[in-house]
Amino acid sequence: YPYDCTRDWAPQEDTPTADNAFFRWLASVYASTNLAMANPNRRICHYEDFQQHSNIINGGAWHTVPGSMNDFSYLHTNCFEVTVELSCDKFPHVSELPAEWENNKESLLVYMEQVHRGVKGVIRDKVTKRGIADAVIRVEDHDHDIRSAADGDYWRLLNPGEYKIAVWAVGYFPAMRRCHVGMEPRPTICDFTLTKTPNQRLKE
Repeated sequence: YPYDCTRDWAPQEDTPTADNAFFRWLASVYASTNLAMANPNRRICHYEDFQQHSNIINGGAWHTVPGSMNDFSYLHTNCFEVTVELSCDKFPHVSELPAEWENNKESLLVYMEQVHRGVKGVIRDKVTKRGIADAVIRVEDHDHDIRSAADGDYWRLLNPGEYKIAVWAVGYFPAMRRCHVGMEPRPTICDFTLTKTPNQRLKE
């Protein structure tokens, strides 16, 4: 899980993101439901025993990878990505593929279900009720902002807890509200309504 590239280019150094707790959860969900990874008697993979790390590891702590897709997606999009090392063998024989599928099938399904954790909603103009595109969504104590889509909708992955969320957009006053994320795997709806600034109304 990100970051994959260390800040000082050290070959191995734990380099967490602002969403480290969620990334650890996401990686753990896959690893704990994977039949091969969860097997305490499985063989060590190329002299590396990942079981001592609960079968998950920060990318930078394992080996630094500059310009990884995981890091790019986290820094420049609204996507959260992890890398899954499926096998010790980079090119498994075709006869082994059915077993690999069985080992990973449940993990893939449970991993995809995590998209429903956190908050989601729509950011609208108070008067027109239209969605506001490219609004900035910031979670307090999480130094990683995301932006709303073309119709004003947004999705923010978060672990269970209480969060103070602020939203702002060009030409609008900012808004803030508290949102509670529960333990159940379904998102908390957290909509926002923004009011245009006087200057913006004059421009229109």
